[in-house]
Formats: sequence, C-alpha cells, structure tokens
Amino acid sequence: MSGTPDLTLWGAGTSRTVRAHWAMHELGLSYTIKPIGPRTGETKTAEYTKLNPRQKVPLLQDGDFCIGESAAIVAYLSRMYSTPERSLIPEAPREYAAWLEWCFFIVAELDSTSLYVMRRHRADALGHIYGVAPEVVAQAAEYFRGQLRHVEVALADRRQFLMGERFSSADILLTTCLDWAIAYGVGICDNAHPYLERIHQREAYRSANAANAPAAPVTPAPART
Repeated sequence: MSGTPDLTLWGAGTSRTVRAHWAMHELGLSYTIKPIGPRTGETKTAEYTKLNPRQKVPLLQDGDFCIGESAAIVAYLSRMYSTPERSLIPEAPREYAAWLEWCFFIVAELDSTSLYVMRRHRADALGHIYGVAPEVVAQAAEYFRGQLRHVEVALADRRQFLMGERFSSADILLTTCLDWAIAYGVGICDNAHPYLERIHQREAYRSANAANAPAAPVTPAPART
C-alpha cells in the first residue's frame, strides 16, 4: 500500500478502546488519538455524532472511512495493514476460518453475553443505570467460567497463542476479556495464567495500555521498519 495512512482513533479508558490501540501498536501504525470517554457527554457532540450516530467508542477514521465496534476495528486493521513482518491475521483459508471462529466466540460468549452483563448490573459499574442485580451478575460469571473451557482445552497443548505460535488479533480480544474478568474477580482457567503472563510482556500491550489511559499524554506507536 502506497502512502502514509491517515488514522485517527476516538476513544480511551475502557477495556474495549484498548483493543484498537493495541492493534495499532502491534502493527507499528502512527495515529492521532481523540481520548474521549463513554458516558461523559463527549460522544454526544454534533461533531462526533456526525461521524458515529451510535455515539459509542471506539471509532476509527481512516481517511474518509469510519468504522466502529472494537472487534471490527481490530479486524479491519488486521486485514488492511498487516505485513509479512507484522501480521495479525492468517492468510490460509482454514486458518482464517479458525481465527474468525475465535473472534466471534470471544466477542459473543465471553464479552457481550458474560462480562458486559456483569458490568451492566454490578453496583460498582453500571448498576445505577441498568439496575443492580447480584443474582444476574453471579450467573453471568458462572457462564463465563463455563465458556472458558474452550480456552482451557485449546491452550492445553502449551501453544504460545490461540492460533499456535503466531500472535493474532484474536489474542487481543481474548486478553482484554481475561484482564476484565480478573478485575471483576471472576477467575480464569488454569492454562490462561501462563498465557496471560506471556501476553503481558509484549511491548505493544504495555504501550497500548498507556495510550488508552483517559486524557493521558499519548505515546505514538513505534514506526514501521
């Protein structure tokens, strides 16, 4: 691809916005950050609503193209800007299908069906908006732990990453869910602990979390070499 991408990422401070920052840093992309947060009023401005009528973060602008939803942003960046040296998506059709299955599973079963249900109904999260419901939170946590069996079995062969020896954007999605679960005291499966230790050592993981801090000075992603 010729030319330098004109990338702007809107959003910071959440377990979802960090995904887009992380993909940028893994791919060595330079980008401008608009560190707006959810439920702050910043997503409801006329400027932002024109870009994203859903009034959610994150949102990626790539020139005159806009895309929202954290998993979709990560998939787009993976497809658009992966290189032989820095790739987040497999090329072989069946490996691609396996990658897609992981991404859908993580977003549907671990994130939206489990962790976000907990977030909506915890007293220390969004319970004041959606209603505090301890039983719902407990059931969602139990469901999450049950779904982690898929992760436990996959990592039992001591593979480095979900796709084997190759880090992919599926690892970005899974790690953010595991970090989220730990923060909520849910607990994670045994094989996920050494996996997370490896992931947490990645430079891009650390720099993305720093960039994701709300209203913090942003460290640009390292330039491609």
